Amino acid sequence: MSGSEQPGRRRVLIVDDHPIVRQGLVRMIEAAPDLSVCGEVENVVDARRAIREHQPDVVIVDLTLGQGDGLELVREVRAHHPRLPMLVLTMHEEAIYAERMLAAGARGYIMKEAASEQLLTALRRVLSGRVYLSDAMATRLGERGAMPEGETADDPLARLSNRELQVLGKLGRGMSSREIASHLAVSVKTIESHRQSIKRKLNLTSNAQLLQYALSFVASTRGGV
Repeated sequence: MSGSEQPGRRRVLIVDDHPIVRQGLVRMIEAAPDLSVCGEVENVVDARRAIREHQPDVVIVDLTLGQGDGLELVREVRAHHPRLPMLVLTMHEEAIYAERMLAAGARGYIMKEAASEQLLTALRRVLSGRVYLSDAMATRLGERGAMPEGETADDPLARLSNRELQVLGKLGRGMSSREIASHLAVSVKTIESHRQSIKRKLNLTSNAQLLQYALSFVASTRGGV
């Protein structure tokens, strides 16, 4: 865990399960005159402890963690630390996840491929109380906000709930219903219900079609939830 805080700098906590990514983020943030890394952790359990111990000014969190789930962490932090801003930094496609993460409590969303140029700007934006999104995503959400009430998005994935999207991602990563149930702390029956709902919403007629769709989904988002 890092701890190179300096007086006057805003404290940043990094939650990412890839050591190389964390190292790169630390170097980038520590080079800024107004920011300092107060901690770097790889899972939800350590993130909870680090938030209590270090009281960061902002948290950077990935969506997919080796142990735990970024979406659930964002919800939990918002519930227990409503004034603590969170910036999602991930490889997952913003068109699918950004709006969901903002609804869960994040203040910004940035793709890892854009981090080298935009991370510091994004951190300063959310620390100032504003929302950070790419220009393309901000435009898209603005257009969605102008849709007539009841109109749905063209993307079929928009029909899925957050939990259904999680289940779809885990199916695409080769997990069985029992494994998903254990990971999400719900019953197998609940997962089977989610599977049926996903098939219905995506107009899939068989488990084989569901699995193929899930595999394609994970491949297209370079990971999955």
